[in-house]
Amino acid sequence: MSTATAQIDQLCINTIRTLSIDGVEAANSGHPGAPMGMAPVAYTLWTDRLRYDPAAPLWPARDRFVLSAGHASMLLYSLLHLAGVRKLDESGQPLDEPAVALDDLRNFRQLGSPCPGHPEHGDTTGVETTTGPLGQGVSNAVGMAIAQRWLAARMNRPGFELFDYNVYALCGDGELMEGVSSEAASLAGHLRLANLCWIYDSNRITIDGSTDLSFSESVAGRFAAYGWNVVDVDDANDLDALKQAYATFEATDDRPTMIIVRSQIAFGAPHKQGTSGAHGAPLGAEEVRLTKEAYGWPADKQFYVPDEAAEHFRQALAERGGREREAWEASFAEYAKKYPELAEQWRQMASGELPDGWDADIPTFPADAKGVASRSSSGKVLNAVAQRMPWLVGGAADLAASTKTTLTFDGTGDFQADSYGGRNLHFGIREHGMAAALNGMALSRLRPFGSTFLVFSDYLRPSLRLSAIMHLPVIYVFTHDSLGVGEDGPTHQPVEHLAALRAIPGLLTFRPADANEVAETWRTLIPIGDRPAALALSRQDLPTLDRTKYAAASGVAKGAYVLADSEATPDVILMATGSEVSLCIEAYEQLTAEGVQARVVSMPCWELFEEQDAAYRDSVLPAGVTARVAVELGVRQGWDRYLGPGGTMIGVTGFGASGPAEELLAARGFTVDNVLAAAKRQLG
Repeated sequence: MSTATAQIDQLCINTIRTLSIDGVEAANSGHPGAPMGMAPVAYTLWTDRLRYDPAAPLWPARDRFVLSAGHASMLLYSLLHLAGVRKLDESGQPLDEPAVALDDLRNFRQLGSPCPGHPEHGDTTGVETTTGPLGQGVSNAVGMAIAQRWLAARMNRPGFELFDYNVYALCGDGELMEGVSSEAASLAGHLRLANLCWIYDSNRITIDGSTDLSFSESVAGRFAAYGWNVVDVDDANDLDALKQAYATFEATDDRPTMIIVRSQIAFGAPHKQGTSGAHGAPLGAEEVRLTKEAYGWPADKQFYVPDEAAEHFRQALAERGGREREAWEASFAEYAKKYPELAEQWRQMASGELPDGWDADIPTFPADAKGVASRSSSGKVLNAVAQRMPWLVGGAADLAASTKTTLTFDGTGDFQADSYGGRNLHFGIREHGMAAALNGMALSRLRPFGSTFLVFSDYLRPSLRLSAIMHLPVIYVFTHDSLGVGEDGPTHQPVEHLAALRAIPGLLTFRPADANEVAETWRTLIPIGDRPAALALSRQDLPTLDRTKYAAASGVAKGAYVLADSEATPDVILMATGSEVSLCIEAYEQLTAEGVQARVVSMPCWELFEEQDAAYRDSVLPAGVTARVAVELGVRQGWDRYLGPGGTMIGVTGFGASGPAEELLAARGFTVDNVLAAAKRQLG
């Protein structure tokens, strides 16, 4: 390396470091240590390897860079500023302004700034995914790598290698302690995702202090056992070693790569090395001065970007990325002429547009007193939709046969290391890793679904929450939704889980009452492209209601609707979701025969009901009708808004028990007689 090259490299690296220091100092909040230590690692990747055009941040064939160590967000914001990444408008078109301006760095962690405390997808152009909860970013990266492999297998054609990008994720000690990253890494090794590179900042520091307090495993040994290629870089400041490590990753075609980079926290201020203070707090004025002096930096300048540093950084990335992006666009134009159907499919995926007639094959189910489990009817509807929507892909956490989420029509196949075009994914018993990967797949324009039992929604909740934060249309299929699980007992019988899901802002939670409500649930959720949905489905058969007698299931689209009504103003309203709706219908029939003016309201999705106007909500639940009974196999939490001060609920107040479902439900009061009795008490 020439002296001039070494000098400009060091100038750019120190620019990243000092911008990060100044941002944290200005906010009096944040983590300067990791950005300072990892600046050489990120600089080398961005300027020497990353396939990325700052003028087109959504270019489909770009390499993805995920800062999984989200507390080091000033590192990413500094990179976006120095790279000159363009800001996108609401339609995704680049504007003639930077995604991160210098003033934005000055406003790090301030309200309304595009530089929040942790990177937020959608708030800052160039942020590929929301990170901060440790382990999420690297696990999202596994989903991104899965998506790339799927797109390449399905969309690439000879002479048109359009989707061949790599996925890089920068992580720290905390990421590798979290269980979700272990699940994701194990899955990535099994799938031999050679397009995936995790870069591990091994600085041996966490908030509590040295990792010696709690972490003594061999990370290299663990990842080798997962089936990863492990590369060591002994010094984060050794740019030649870093370049060689990245080259080794690119040359590895049979497994993912873990690059272990050893660094010192707050490297560059010798008096501060190895301490935890620089990790989770500003350095302070005196430490900033000493650190900048150690870098040979003007101590009296804040947010200083030398012209030659900005020019070099942008030239190195933009020239390579712009050239590759223009060549890709020309290739795609030829591809569209030769393979117009595939090109149109990609256009629809990228825009969120649905294929014409996507719901044409959704079945209508005839009335049937015995009925069918909603997990089974859901499987039929899922297959009907997926046949017309080729990018609807997913699987289960080892429960596909139980959750009925296997795609069974011709041409689906399994997604495996030797068949990346398969549409059925096998996530293994890794609920949390599955959900995090689904987020990465959704960020890559697939429409993913994942399934497990409702009780295990707890195992993946942090990733589901991030689906909602990022407005990602991930579909969660949860089955075995109540005490109706029966003999498996309280460990497998969810009682608080519906309330917990309904508490997540932006998540649509559906609990359909019969097969036709299941069909309408899918018809409703698929066009909604800006938030996740969770389905709570039964193991036991549910009667399929006679829709010539009761209201059409299309009412699902409004979240709640009048299913059965009285001739006059109702005296009492029976409300329920899922399997309990049929109990209310039976009670309604007896009440009506006795001359009681009764109404049944099915409430499959509270969130959609709350979005309706006041006139509609009042037409379903008139304020003047205060005699109300709610029936749901779950805790009462949340129901009071619909019950009012005088209503009553038949619900669950403790955990379940092991025994035949019919006996257990009767013992807990889920009978027609009990619903009748509750209604009559309401009537006085």
